[in-house]
Amino acid sequence: MKTLREKTGRRRWATLLIAALLLGSLPVPAQAASSTEIQKEIDALEEKNAAIQKEIDGIQRQYDANYSDMEDIVAQKSAIDQEMTLLSDKIAATNEQIAAYGQLIADAQDELDDAEAELRSLSEAYQLRIRAMEEGGTVSYWQVIFQANSFTDLLDRINMVDEINASDRRRIEQLRIAADLVNATREGMETEKANLEEVRIELAKDEEKLEEKRTESDELLRELEKKAEEYQLLLEESEALQDDLMQEIAAKEKDLAAAKYDEYLAKLALQGTNPPSNASWTTPVSGYTITSPFGMRTHPILGTQRMHNGIDMACAQGTPIYATRAGTVTVASYQAGGAGNYVSINHLDGFASIYMHMTNYVVSAGQSVSQGQLIGYVGSTGLSTGPHLHFGISYAGTYVNPLAYIY
Repeated sequence: MKTLREKTGRRRWATLLIAALLLGSLPVPAQAASSTEIQKEIDALEEKNAAIQKEIDGIQRQYDANYSDMEDIVAQKSAIDQEMTLLSDKIAATNEQIAAYGQLIADAQDELDDAEAELRSLSEAYQLRIRAMEEGGTVSYWQVIFQANSFTDLLDRINMVDEINASDRRRIEQLRIAADLVNATREGMETEKANLEEVRIELAKDEEKLEEKRTESDELLRELEKKAEEYQLLLEESEALQDDLMQEIAAKEKDLAAAKYDEYLAKLALQGTNPPSNASWTTPVSGYTITSPFGMRTHPILGTQRMHNGIDMACAQGTPIYATRAGTVTVASYQAGGAGNYVSINHLDGFASIYMHMTNYVVSAGQSVSQGQLIGYVGSTGLSTGPHLHFGISYAGTYVNPLAYIY
């Protein structure tokens, strides 16, 4: 049979093992993403940003090329407009020349008609006079000759008739020459007018071709303007996406800085140094006496040297326990052979607080509590020898000395 001492020893070791297991299973606040994880997220976002920037650069090149094409088309349209202006001026000048030649031809025709009329009149009068003199008149050509008084008179009469005939013939010839000259001039002007008409037709054809080119340029310019609007919209969308991404990266960089700081504080906690806190902490109970400080100690029940992860605050049974800071209750439960009735609060900045050995708690998991809010009452449940509050503070899952924070 086993001796009482052996049985007691076995019970102590069993109790120690159970307590270690139970205390080791106490929940700790969920950890935020590490700096390494956040850096990976930032790297992924920056890769995405680089891809977007590459896309933006490509769109910008297309936009610039399209804009260059638009400038070329505008320059081409300007040249076409100038050429059409010159053509219009040429056509207007040609029309004026054609009109002038038309007037000159009409004037020449009138002059020719007058000359031909005078020529016909003079010819008719000359013919009538000759017939009258030679055929049926009272004085014939021969009468003029034979009525001469002497040979000298005869010669004089013959010379007079010859001079009259010669004068008439010269006048007729002059009129004929003048008429021929006018007719030749008119024909020349008609030829020149016809040439101008051909020039006008060619100019009109050139103008029609230029108008077609301008129409094509207008259509191409409209297409390029539509493309420019599409590129501009793509640029705006990509830049907006990039802006959102940059804001996300900036936020992640803040998270990274915070995570690195939290990790630094966690490292301090692991090294046994209390990380600083900018928050205001209050004492969870009043009228207490610290019976066991933070640090290594001989366990009052187990009798072993071990780390005491908090402070024991002895006070009367049923003393109210208050939340030392605002936060969210992560646990409100009972742990046999260990914490007893206990509450854990996550203060959402890496710090958490734990309250053990309550008679009972008055909050529940998931509940938000404010600083100084009642969460339970002092008791001696769990592995405890008398009424007290075991109060602990942890940072990033590592327990630190509560007396560094409460007053």
